[in-house]
Amino acid sequence: MNLLSTAALALAMSTDAFAAAIGKGTALQKPRWSEALRTGLIFGVIEAITPLIGWALGLAAASYVKQWDHWIAFVLLGVLGVRMVMAGFKPDEEEEAEKPNRHSFWVLAITGFATSIDAMAVGVGLAFLDVSILPVALTIGCATFAMVTLGVMVGRVLGNVAGKRAEMLGGLLLIGIGSAILFEHLSGAG
Repeated sequence: MNLLSTAALALAMSTDAFAAAIGKGTALQKPRWSEALRTGLIFGVIEAITPLIGWALGLAAASYVKQWDHWIAFVLLGVLGVRMVMAGFKPDEEEEAEKPNRHSFWVLAITGFATSIDAMAVGVGLAFLDVSILPVALTIGCATFAMVTLGVMVGRVLGNVAGKRAEMLGGLLLIGIGSAILFEHLSGAG
């Protein structure tokens, strides 16, 4: 795999995490760069590990991962998205009081895992090729770190401009990502 292919793969693997990060940024009360970097690090590490797991599973788990990855991502992203949409319906006085300054590690880890299941499947696919998985996984992780960090800060801007509607939009975006993953796999495009 050449450098251009690796970069394109890394960018493709990080786009859904970027969209999820925008939602996470809108759900926070004015996130700072430190929170954006923390979120990017959590997502980036998970996104770098999942292709390694997929690589290690290789042929033995390829059919299992391929059969269920889209359902797992759909359910996890859907549940998180519905929570965000429901939070957007709360009255304004409740919204600012309940908006956290940072997300819990577990909320970020679950979202990061949900958006990285496709990277695990890519790792399985790369096991069949003569590809050095470590540089590819590291590139995917670094691209995701950068995209998610930027996404949280974009979410901050959207949150300031659109208020609680931005959180609802972020939730709908997560639901949309999960639905697109499911549709892609069920329609045979994935």
